[in-house]
Amino acid sequence: MSVSWINEFFGQTPNASEHGGLVDHMLGFVHWFMLALFVGWSIYLVLAFTKFRAARNAKADYHGVTGHATTHIEIGVVIVEAILLLGFAFPLWARQADDYPVSPDTIKMRALGEKFLWNFQYPGNDTALSTWDLRNIDAAAGNTTGKDLHDPNGKDDFVNPGTMKLPVGRPVIVDVASKDVIHNLALVPMRAAQDATPGVKSHMWFKPVKEGTWDIICGQLCGPGHAQMKAVLEVMPAKDFEDWSKEMSANAAKKAAEAK
Repeated sequence: MSVSWINEFFGQTPNASEHGGLVDHMLGFVHWFMLALFVGWSIYLVLAFTKFRAARNAKADYHGVTGHATTHIEIGVVIVEAILLLGFAFPLWARQADDYPVSPDTIKMRALGEKFLWNFQYPGNDTALSTWDLRNIDAAAGNTTGKDLHDPNGKDDFVNPGTMKLPVGRPVIVDVASKDVIHNLALVPMRAAQDATPGVKSHMWFKPVKEGTWDIICGQLCGPGHAQMKAVLEVMPAKDFEDWSKEMSANAAKKAAEAK
């Protein structure tokens, strides 16, 4: 039995990404370790209350503990935490931070947060995203992500507000930014999250391996509408995604041509 089953017992959303199994494995160890600490310290607390209760020790003892058992326990806790960090957390972080996918089927897209919604920009049929600058944002003109309207790569780019649609089985690189305050694009089933900071273009990647529909939440307290800042993550068959993407791209290219 995997150590990570305890995660679902505590209510964690099942994993739907390629690297998520490693995350869940590490979290499983953390949960078991914390459970062991909780049980151990609870037993110690009961024993301490029983042994040093006023009925048995009417006079206070100011000498404290003279043994070294607690010191050894604390050292053991530090060692286990160091193993979790060096053996699991750091290698996983390094993999996600450095080993970005370069395969031709990789999808590159953008997520721009604002009070209190998410806009998702996709490349068109040319598979190339436009350059972008947050100073180019003009909601009245329909430019909600700050793309360069003079960049030919952006003529067929399209924006899907409120819903991130992705194909199963293909790696995804997401550029993340914000137009107002700090947000956080939290994709819980993908075991991926990235702060969206004004003036900063950040990145994250993952590979969906399971079809489904989930909520996207903002992982940073961003104002009075924070609780309503939700979007939808929809992972679908690759063929369905291709058909949808081609239709949206064709519509965007048509609108760009008509605007000339």
